[in-house]
Amino acid sequence: MLEQHLAILPIILPLIAAPIVLILGRSLLSWGFATFISAWACFIAWQLLVATLSDGVLSYAVGGWPPPWGIEMRIDAANAFVLLAVSSISTLVLLFAKDSIQKEIDTSQHSLFYTAHMLCLAGLSGILVTGDAFNLFVFLEISSLATYTLVSLGRDRRCLTAAFRYLVMGTIGATFILIGVGMLYMKTGTLNMLDLSERIHAFESNRTINTGLAFIMVGVSVKLALFPLHAWLPAAYTYAPSAVTAFLASTATKVAVYVMIRFIFTIFGAEYVFEDMSMDLILMVLAVVAIFNCSYMAAVQSNVKTVLAYSSVAQIGYMILGVSLVSVTGLMAGMIHIVNHALMKGALFMAVGAVFYRVGSVEVRAFNGLGKQMPLTMAAFTIAGLSIIGVPLTVGFISKWYLVTAALEQNHWLIAALVLAGSLLAIVYIGRILEAAYFQKPPVDRKPVKEAPLSMLIPMWILVIANIYFGVDTSLTTEAARAAAETLFQNSADINALIESLRGTKVVDSLVSSDSSVISDSSVIDETHQLSAEVAQ
Repeated sequence: MLEQHLAILPIILPLIAAPIVLILGRSLLSWGFATFISAWACFIAWQLLVATLSDGVLSYAVGGWPPPWGIEMRIDAANAFVLLAVSSISTLVLLFAKDSIQKEIDTSQHSLFYTAHMLCLAGLSGILVTGDAFNLFVFLEISSLATYTLVSLGRDRRCLTAAFRYLVMGTIGATFILIGVGMLYMKTGTLNMLDLSERIHAFESNRTINTGLAFIMVGVSVKLALFPLHAWLPAAYTYAPSAVTAFLASTATKVAVYVMIRFIFTIFGAEYVFEDMSMDLILMVLAVVAIFNCSYMAAVQSNVKTVLAYSSVAQIGYMILGVSLVSVTGLMAGMIHIVNHALMKGALFMAVGAVFYRVGSVEVRAFNGLGKQMPLTMAAFTIAGLSIIGVPLTVGFISKWYLVTAALEQNHWLIAALVLAGSLLAIVYIGRILEAAYFQKPPVDRKPVKEAPLSMLIPMWILVIANIYFGVDTSLTTEAARAAAETLFQNSADINALIESLRGTKVVDSLVSSDSSVISDSSVIDETHQLSAEVAQ
């Protein structure tokens, strides 16, 4: 019975768990229950990934209403891959948070933390699995509202300012997305993603559709913190509690990158976005600037959280760069880096959280001498830092290898060189911290520092081991990422084939008629779906 509803369970489980966690209050039960639910969601995500790799796309009609009339949950290799990463990181962060939040969040707000975490997980999962454009916006706002709450929970009063800035920028981004989706609905009369893709491309060139695309791309760029729309991210990551930062840095922006990829390849089509609208050049330029500008900013910061925050914006640049190359290998590199970066940043922010737990500061100078005083924590930071740089035998090397390969396949020698140059800048900002930890003496007035608690070390080192394991054995990540990339490009190919099939039919005539902007003829809709099915076959 449950097997029939696997697609909806990653959303339902944390959504139901949220009020239960709040009722349980500050007890150990609230942490245990939240962790159990997250682990269960992780197991379900693994089952969904295995199912999509073997059986292809899974579709679930909410309430038994078939699409496009009802809400559809649609699972393919792309979103199942990211869903597994999100739920895995969520589980590890909750294990880490048990002790971490004791120092950074008031005891009275611990239950609120777990509740907001569950809501954020539900929202992120909903974004990934929904096949409806408006419901994507709804889930995006659920996760965003929970995120604003999480950021504001820190004891440092500056977290309130950071949360407010995040709220303002997030609201602007959400408004742009909503306006864009509204424009698409105004022209097509549908919100189902596949239905949208079928109807959009019956128009040869339409100003409303073009404007909708522009609004959506800008709104999603704010959410994923693409340069220069990243101003909200450094403060949010710096002043939020360490467990919150570890979760958000590993998941929220990565899901937003997925949203951009989904809109491009599933709804609008790669040919329309990249060839007709020339978005590939725009994204490529912004990605390259993000890599170098934010890597430089990371190198001159004195707060380690801020260093890693700017590093995250730079790493997002690598993901978008992969998308802008408009090839299976490039998109594969971007998808791989979504997961690999989650592993890197999760471990790095956990290590920083452990340092704050013992030292009470995350300034670079606070790391002086910690290489000997907290050897396990700093060893974890070192390995994850090497992964950010892209050293062989780490996941960071795999991401950049495929990115350089994709660039060279298209004779983009300059892009390949810039990717390698970006790694050199990563050496600078990671090297500053390692130099302080291993080659500087601890402050004279600092009391002896103990190693981090085991409850913090275990999830941290699970991520560290994952950084090494998936850097050596790449079969799972590369297979899943390649399947995801091929699925997304096949979607675009199907869209192009559908367009050719629709030309000269009454479907096109109905869509482009001057006296009607929305499809209302049921026979036209039926013909569209019939042709779509024929093309898919």
